[in-house]
Amino acid sequence: MAELKNMNDDEKHLAKLGYSQELNRSWSGFSNFAISFSIISILAGCFTNFGAGFNNGGPISISWSWPILGLFILLIGFTMSELVSSYPTSGGIYWWAAKLGGPAAGFFTGWLNLIGLVAVTAGVSYGCATFIDLTISTYSESFAGSYSLTRVFIIFVIVLGLAAVLNIFSSHLMAIMNNVSVWWHVVGASIIVAILIFVPDQHQSFSYVFTERFNNSGYSDGSTTNLAFWFAIVPFGFLLTQYTITGFDACAHLSEETSEASQAAAKGIWRSIFYSVLGGYILLLCVVFAIPNNAEGQPDNALAGGGVAGIFVESLGTNWATLVLFISASAQFFCATSCMTSASRMTFAFSRDGAIPGSNWLKKLTSLRVPANAVMMVGVAAAVLTLPALIEVDVNGTPVPLAFYAVTSIAVIGLYLAFAIPIFLRWRHGDRFEVGSWNNGSKYKWMNPIAVAEILFVSIMLMMPSTPAANPFRDEFEWKFVNYAPIVTVGALILLTIWWHASAKHWFTGPKHTIDEAVIEAFDG
Repeated sequence: MAELKNMNDDEKHLAKLGYSQELNRSWSGFSNFAISFSIISILAGCFTNFGAGFNNGGPISISWSWPILGLFILLIGFTMSELVSSYPTSGGIYWWAAKLGGPAAGFFTGWLNLIGLVAVTAGVSYGCATFIDLTISTYSESFAGSYSLTRVFIIFVIVLGLAAVLNIFSSHLMAIMNNVSVWWHVVGASIIVAILIFVPDQHQSFSYVFTERFNNSGYSDGSTTNLAFWFAIVPFGFLLTQYTITGFDACAHLSEETSEASQAAAKGIWRSIFYSVLGGYILLLCVVFAIPNNAEGQPDNALAGGGVAGIFVESLGTNWATLVLFISASAQFFCATSCMTSASRMTFAFSRDGAIPGSNWLKKLTSLRVPANAVMMVGVAAAVLTLPALIEVDVNGTPVPLAFYAVTSIAVIGLYLAFAIPIFLRWRHGDRFEVGSWNNGSKYKWMNPIAVAEILFVSIMLMMPSTPAANPFRDEFEWKFVNYAPIVTVGALILLTIWWHASAKHWFTGPKHTIDEAVIEAFDG
């Protein structure tokens, strides 16, 4: 067929999967790696969720939990690399699930993935807004004096708006921005590590960093020795690692825009995880070593529980702290922009198959072949999801961004549960699965079950009330303390189940082909 002869290998692989080349394939393998590395963003998650880890375990929640969880997440990445090598489409996770488990698996996976992607865009953008506010506040006392949650929310909306404009302008521009973002993260993190090593007058001991325990959750009267501490409190802190090392499915969502995608996207997933786990660990250890002493000459755990800004100001001084916060805030903006790219591509792919209300509008491309309507939808949804962040909450007298933690929990739960479905289905397919050029060989037999088990455990922990006042069975319960991650996630699944049985199962048939059936048949033949 003449149509086949004019296709390159990427277009032939995509055609075999049922799609014509609509998006602009201008991304290199490095650019594909770069978007996931940017979305993981050790300068975002490590800093914005530092308090979630430190308050639920203390230094050990960072020095031990991070590398252990990092290994599990790398294992998850290997299982997904194998999948994207076989199926390099923008639909990514949900496409794999539909291919391996049928329309219902694809439908639920797609919606979990979309919820997670919108939530991670919201979480990163709000974290960026918080750090922009902190950067200016550290430098300007008058600005700090007029702090309000409303001001932070306005900055958050501006960040979302700028990210949307950049995404709408050009896909190729986003590829360039992600390349720049990698070097900003590498050089920026290196500068921060050097500052944290050489500027503070004193550092904490190895014993403190690797053995000190701290419980500011409000549970167990602050105990750090009982079983509840190890099997409930410390797992609450897993949010730090699991949220930071997420969003690497972007390599799949951008695979239709990447050259040699079967290899490049597969390598992009596991490499972005590996380098982020390594770099993030070094960065976090430097922060913990830099925690200053209090007036009694003891490590100031209470200060550290309030987040990294206090550590930076007390241990580095105003000028150095401002520089560190500026580097981080800038990296977080790159990250937010990349998150929106990934979320909009998934929205485009899911709409292309008719799974979202208003699909005809959402799947439209501009003259530059960018899904602008999908970009705008992601921005608006992210803003709405984060509205509870306008409510001020104190835990044990310390202002705690519980709404931010809830949004980041929704991101982790939605994304990782979406990952778990095709990982499990690939394992169930066994040797019947048609592997791509990058694969795990027979190791999938033990890798995939372990990956699914880790996802289920962490997802359950992140749905628990993270403070006593969030527990409806406690006398101190108040709605403003509630972790609304399970309400959003479980509520969405209930609504989706009703929708599926009442309507969607009659018309959603999974991925739709956008290429001549004769071309697909030519490959099958």
